[in-house]
Amino acid sequence: MAEISIKAEKIFKVFGFEITNSLLSTTIVLLIFALLASKYFFDSKKANKTNYYYFINFILKNLYQLFSAVLKENTDYFFPLLASFFIFIFLQNWFGLLPGVGSILINHHPLLRGANADLNTTLSLALLSVFLTQYYGIKYLGFKKYLTKFFNFTNPIAFFIGILEMISEISKIISFSFRLFGNIFAGEVLLMVITFLIPILASFPFLLLELFVGLIQALVFSMLTAVFINLAISKSH
Repeated sequence: MAEISIKAEKIFKVFGFEITNSLLSTTIVLLIFALLASKYFFDSKKANKTNYYYFINFILKNLYQLFSAVLKENTDYFFPLLASFFIFIFLQNWFGLLPGVGSILINHHPLLRGANADLNTTLSLALLSVFLTQYYGIKYLGFKKYLTKFFNFTNPIAFFIGILEMISEISKIISFSFRLFGNIFAGEVLLMVITFLIPILASFPFLLLELFVGLIQALVFSMLTAVFINLAISKSH
């Protein structure tokens, strides 16, 4: 049975820069994402659309409808960001379940590791989501007006609420990163244990469960980002 490690393992170095197995997985998924997006773009230019184009278009339309329920008339502007969050996290989650990911060893460590089973990845996604939420809040409301959400000295209650708002923004980073990391890492550990104990087909129902969890976690992350952006750009808080 492969060793279970919370920390991503170092595989090799490139020009002195250490490459971990989760970073290698992220690079592969980014390339897959770029190829899928490029094919969709070029297929959209063709007179005779392919089945691949219609399939991706179906997914994007459904995602658009989900986000439009939250963002209303602002959906067009934020959809590229939110859809990118969803697709990237979704691909990362499912890539970590592919045969060979976690089981092919190099220097006694897995060559590949599901990137969202590495807290560094989920923390980076959480920081990006929260940072962009603040950026768009300032962009839509103005710097001074947006800061009154956190620094309001008109009365003691407003001041206290501003403190709570600041704590809330910080807690979003913790919530985003640990929710995604915890669900994906726990799922991979569960599959590894079940496969070790009962190797013949016993892990298949759990694999289906993890496929579903990977989809739901991608949806939860992107939808919560949409909700927080919508709250940030709203004129009244």
